[in-house]
Amino acid sequence: MERSSGVLLHISSLPGEDGIGSMGKDAFQFVDFLAQTKQKIWQILPLGPVGYGNSPYQCYSAFAGNPMFIDVQQLVTDRLISRKSIADQNFKTKTVEFERVGEWKSVLFKEAFAGFQKNFDRYKEEYHTFMQHNSWWLDDYALFRSLKTKYGETVWNTWAKELVTRDKQVLHEAFKELHAEIDFHRFLQFVFFRQWFKLKSYANTKGIRIIGDIPLYVSLDSADVWANQDIFLLDGDSQPTQVGGVPPDYFSETGQLWGNPVFDWERVAERDFDWWLARIHFNLRMFDQVRVDHFRGLESFWSISAEEETAVIGEWLPAKGHELFRKLKEQLGTLNIIAEDLGLITPEVEKLRDDFGLPGMKVLQFAFGSNASNANLPHNYTANFLVYTGTHDNDTSLGWFNSIDKKERKFLHKYISGSGKQFVRNFMEQAWASAAHTAIAPMQDVLGLDTDARMNTPGVAADNWDWRFTWPQVRSNHKRFLKLITEKYNR
Repeated sequence: MERSSGVLLHISSLPGEDGIGSMGKDAFQFVDFLAQTKQKIWQILPLGPVGYGNSPYQCYSAFAGNPMFIDVQQLVTDRLISRKSIADQNFKTKTVEFERVGEWKSVLFKEAFAGFQKNFDRYKEEYHTFMQHNSWWLDDYALFRSLKTKYGETVWNTWAKELVTRDKQVLHEAFKELHAEIDFHRFLQFVFFRQWFKLKSYANTKGIRIIGDIPLYVSLDSADVWANQDIFLLDGDSQPTQVGGVPPDYFSETGQLWGNPVFDWERVAERDFDWWLARIHFNLRMFDQVRVDHFRGLESFWSISAEEETAVIGEWLPAKGHELFRKLKEQLGTLNIIAEDLGLITPEVEKLRDDFGLPGMKVLQFAFGSNASNANLPHNYTANFLVYTGTHDNDTSLGWFNSIDKKERKFLHKYISGSGKQFVRNFMEQAWASAAHTAIAPMQDVLGLDTDARMNTPGVAADNWDWRFTWPQVRSNHKRFLKLITEKYNR
């Protein structure tokens, strides 16, 4: 791969007047910002519809898009809603008010759906093509969301027994009963993907590649688990017997208990990896490259009894990543996949990554807690890696710098000088100067922001995912510096 650099920023963190970042004019303006500063990559988080807690890593579907990212201005331009409907909004600009925005947009989407039905002939051909390509996942998803509405947003395994077990006749009757709601969810996905591919096409014409993100696990409360119960470790009542997480690590003394059901890899293999292959193919069509989050779980995964309250007690069980990637390689040839190989990485995980030539990840914030042999220090990199100043799970680099202990700071200063915003610039420059073929900084580091701009704190349930930037924060000196180090280090 050629040397390149880019910025990590989720769609929700974009500026705009609609309370949450969207695929509207500010997204296109962000692409322009990347192009002006000579960046080649825009990395985002998963785009799925989020449930409780608003985490993009706990979605109702591994395939659907989050309607909250739909640009309502485009709905006006498409004459699906009136301009009057979006007037006089007064949302916060530096954080996302998820509940308020959700309620407001839901009303607009109902209006847009009515406009769509009234003018269906204008969209008929495009809509039918979309349905042809997507009904294999969309029918289950639309029915799932419609049934969730009917059952007061409860988890699917608490619904009527025949729905939980997916009795064919009962599903057929539910389709008939809820057809209007199902069509509404199909419409939202049609609009989402229409807007997404328009944005992606614009980015590509500007020389920007988009890196998407595939979480290893899916939420229990998702259309995927409901429709594919046999590939997960569930009991007779469709409750998880084992759940995912990681043992105690850098982020938490008790580990991270995610609560997602884990895969029954024997059954996944019996089904010839169909769900996993479909998922990766789908994502590689949506994005130019995808990062597999918690990649090590494809070699072996930390399995925790569903009755445990922390992730301390569990066991490592084998997965079937080699077989999965062999099939993918047969189908695709080149695998545009990034291995998120952070945390407790064994030689077996490295072998899985290297056998398929997948680039791994380095994080500068993890580099200074030990000694000069630390694998995250730039002098120890080889080329086939992406280096990040920090990820969406880290504090901002300024916040991290201000919170580290004396010993770590002393070692850090042997390597990188400066304090405050000057330190953050020097920190970014180390990443850009490294041998890693790709260097990425979160937008928070590009702007030199402190801890209050942190995106996520692992293991903490509240006050995550809501950070946004505003255009006045982006000064000419930020653009100059980003362009300077990108040209200086041949990225």
